[in-house]
Amino acid sequence: MVSTPAERITVTEPAATAELHVLVLAGGLSYERDVSLRSGRRVLDALRAVGVEAELRDADIALLPALVADPPDAVVIALHGATGEDGSLRGVLDLCNVPYVGCDSRASRLAWDKPSAKTVLREAGIPTPDWVALPHDRFSELGAVAVLDRIVDRLGLPLMVKPAQGGSGLGAAVVREAASLPAAMVGCFAYDSTALVERYVPGMDVAVSVVDLGEGPQALPAVEIVPRNGVYDYAARYTAGRTTWHAPARLDPEVAATVAQVAVAAHTALGLRDLSRVDLIVDAEGQPHVLEVNVSPGMTETSLLPLAVQAAGLDFGRLLGLLVSRAAARPA
Repeated sequence: MVSTPAERITVTEPAATAELHVLVLAGGLSYERDVSLRSGRRVLDALRAVGVEAELRDADIALLPALVADPPDAVVIALHGATGEDGSLRGVLDLCNVPYVGCDSRASRLAWDKPSAKTVLREAGIPTPDWVALPHDRFSELGAVAVLDRIVDRLGLPLMVKPAQGGSGLGAAVVREAASLPAAMVGCFAYDSTALVERYVPGMDVAVSVVDLGEGPQALPAVEIVPRNGVYDYAARYTAGRTTWHAPARLDPEVAATVAQVAVAAHTALGLRDLSRVDLIVDAEGQPHVLEVNVSPGMTETSLLPLAVQAAGLDFGRLLGLLVSRAAARPA
């Protein structure tokens, strides 16, 4: 596992971006629509600030005719949730021969499904907490009490319960007592038909954004996440004052280097491209544990990738411009 330190990352001036017509896709119909619109507007402003002709469009019934009538040179996907991350939209863009920033549909599907992604990470020797994935139907058929008792016996307490497919902390809960597990499962099933229950690892929450600007994937400085209530849920992510961030994270240099290496290894193992955000826990011994990998990271004023870009001393608009330029030059 090799990672270039963040301080060595440079953003060269993207070639002829002023001549490109870029479409920023945001909105959609997922639970994360409002966050996506905020991400899209920020991406739009950043691209325009460096002279890129960009427009914002929703992923709705008018999108496909617009792509056919006036194909953009490249698309930036600022959609969160299933619309932007389950691979289906990327497949449609491929059908239209429209290039886009980010990984292809296959890799997106893999990263979107957390149990599948964790299996790939584990096979690659990348540490990730032990887990069990439980569809709602099996949960009911096998008897909730018996299943939950076995989960606690196998994984211990505390536990982390979250949707197998989803983001922004929606439906996620930390379970510290066995009596709280049924309610956490019910809350999770409100957002997805499959719950991922994993061993809770105490430690420092960090997020590492990975970018590839032409010299292979490189880790930006890790961002440390300190939620006021101890859980980085939806409210903690998007409500002012609920969370404190430290960029770069307050890690010893050796630990920071290991975290960066693990993040790049996760990005590579899942076959990702251009950019991603790897969420990890660093335990008391300095060992990182990968929780999940996001292929369409948030770009809002409280999002982690823009904080990492700033911590690396890079310009957000120029970085996006280079990614757009590279995507536009990619063979259809």
